[in-house]
Amino acid sequence: MLSFVIGTGRCGSTLVHEVLARHPALGFVSNLDDRFAHCPSLVRRGANTLYRRVPAALTRKGRPRFAPSEAYRALSREVSPLLSEPFRDLTAEDATPWLADRLRRFFLTRWEAAGTPQYSHKFTGWPRTGLLREVFPDARFVHVVRDGRAVANSWLQMPWWRGHLGPGGWHFGPLPDRYAEEWEASGRSHVLLAGLAWKLLMDAYTSASCDGWLEVRYEDLLADPRKHVELILDFLDLPWTPAFERGFARHTFTSGRADAYRTDLTPAQQSMLTRSLEPHLRAHGYPLG
Repeated sequence: MLSFVIGTGRCGSTLVHEVLARHPALGFVSNLDDRFAHCPSLVRRGANTLYRRVPAALTRKGRPRFAPSEAYRALSREVSPLLSEPFRDLTAEDATPWLADRLRRFFLTRWEAAGTPQYSHKFTGWPRTGLLREVFPDARFVHVVRDGRAVANSWLQMPWWRGHLGPGGWHFGPLPDRYAEEWEASGRSHVLLAGLAWKLLMDAYTSASCDGWLEVRYEDLLADPRKHVELILDFLDLPWTPAFERGFARHTFTSGRADAYRTDLTPAQQSMLTRSLEPHLRAHGYPLG
């Protein structure tokens, strides 16, 4: 089985994918494979085993590490920048024969090299599931959702966030008219624009949901990691093995920054975001207070 962990970005999808990658039956693209155009076949073949065996300190963010990767450099090289940096969501209509062939080759050759029963990859930003389902009809999708106020606050602090350039220079193409009017009415607030980006992406995820789709809230995962990781494993038909238990134990699940927007943003900014995101927050069960 081929599966994809998907989410808006800054939503907890990295944590989910890196925990899943501890499973001995699951292969993945490593950051070494992403970085080097001619990655040794030994690395591709042994990535899963190596990831489970190296010291946990060498797999953590914030330092040079070995870990699963979204592999956008490799995807741009071997498939197309269309997949790595789309200005809109990708649908089945985008699956031209040449693109489908390259995408299929990218994952299936790596899956074969890994020699694992299953293979998984993570995408953030646009869902891309229309295209992915067209190329891989049996794929399954784990959608990680996080409170849009937390996502917007986190985006604003990322060095790669291009929202400071406005919709003419950011990652997501033009705003729909209703969102553009909302942004103008706010005085072109940077905080609101980040919230509108979350709404824009969540609209796309709602439209893109399909069979073989599981939604997991990041906050629920932090509150009860074992329960929700077990739900994901069941969805992917993966057993909780002793080897996975050892990998699971390497991860720390902390909610320390889960709602940092409450201190990072002013009360007025929080109120503005909550008013704007209210329907989407309610749809995913988030309290407004």
